[in-house]
Amino acid sequence: MFDVYKAIADETRRKILDLLKEKDMTVSEIAGFFTISQPSISQHLAILKSANLISSYKKGKYVIYSLNLTVFQEILGWVFNFTNIKEDGK
Repeated sequence: MFDVYKAIADETRRKILDLLKEKDMTVSEIAGFFTISQPSISQHLAILKSANLISSYKKGKYVIYSLNLTVFQEILGWVFNFTNIKEDGK
């Protein structure tokens, strides 16, 4: 889970996740929302992918990126588990 926290610690990667929340996109579509280079966006995508926050698939000559909602559900489940802790810590 450390990879997930490391991945979402970066503002650019959080913005990419927000974009992918709206729709699946190619790297060039994602890069259009930033002032950094496409190779830099590709590096951010690789980090998100290694944390399993996004997945990709090939469509013709394009690679399409999308959110991996399963990981987000696991994170939410882990976080909400703490709401069941009693005040005395038991």
